[in-house]
Parts: sequence; C-alpha cells; structure tokens
Amino acid sequence: MNNAAQTLLERIKRDGKIDGEVIKVDLFLNHMVDPQLIDLLAADIAEQFADKSIEKILTAETSGIMLAQAVAGKLRIPFIYAKKKRPLTMGEYYAAASYSFTKQESTTLYVAKEVLRPGERILFIDDFFARGSTLKAAEEIIDQAQALLVGSAVIIKIVAPRHLRNPHAG
Repeated sequence: MNNAAQTLLERIKRDGKIDGEVIKVDLFLNHMVDPQLIDLLAADIAEQFADKSIEKILTAETSGIMLAQAVAGKLRIPFIYAKKKRPLTMGEYYAAASYSFTKQESTTLYVAKEVLRPGERILFIDDFFARGSTLKAAEEIIDQAQALLVGSAVIIKIVAPRHLRNPHAG
C-alpha cells in the first residue's frame, strides 16, 4: 500500500465512520476538506497517470471537484465538472443520468459541448465509487463527445462483501 492510500486509511479509521455500506468522511473529505490530504492523494493519482497523455479531467459536481482540481493542477491541464443542473448559459450539451448512492437520488449530469471535444483524452475522477452510476454517466457523456476515457480514479471504492457480489457463493 502506498503512502497516500495508507494515510487515507488511517484517516478513515481515526476520523471516519463506517455504517454498513456507507462511509462517513465528513470531517476531512466531503464536507470539511483537508487540503494536505487532497494534495497527497492528487500527487499519487497524477503520478499514476503522468504518462497517459491526459488532456482533461472530468468529474461530477460537487464532491469530486476538489480532487479533480488538485490533480489537474499537478498535471497542468484543465478539468471539467459535470453540472447537476443545466444553467441558462449552457447552449449545446451532453447529458446522462446518474444515481447517487449516498444521497439516494437520481440526477442528470450536464457538460457543455464547448468544453469537451471529440478525440480528447479524458481522466475521470470522483470521491466515491459505490455502484458505478456516476462513472457510467461520465462514460456516456465521453462517448457522446466522441472523446476517449483513458482512466478513472476514485478516493474510496466501496466493495460489497463477497457473498453479496456472488449470490451463488457458498
């Protein structure tokens, strides 16, 4: 386990709370944010994708923004955040449905066509990966734009216990 992952795990154990499939990290990640932790995680992600010729980062509003911005700064590239409400100023756009496991609600993500172009190499970043709905929506938007998803990075991936992943397991 690398330093960033180890630091995050220690932080979850010390300041977080796990309640079933929900991980509460409000004290350092998605309500109050520890910028030093974000910087450490961003450095690790940027290093992993440094040789992938990433042109832009895509995330979803709101919790993925702080990490996407930090990684984008390290890679010296722009980042885009998909909006949950389409503003009047957004002309042509790509859109895809997403379901937030932690908020228990469906939403549509919007990205203006002018900020995501065909052929661009995209890295998707988010805070949590629970069921993959946000990643699936991002993939749909990237496909609509005829861009290329080069990789994805999340801070916390929630993995269901083995017996829930495979109902036929003994």
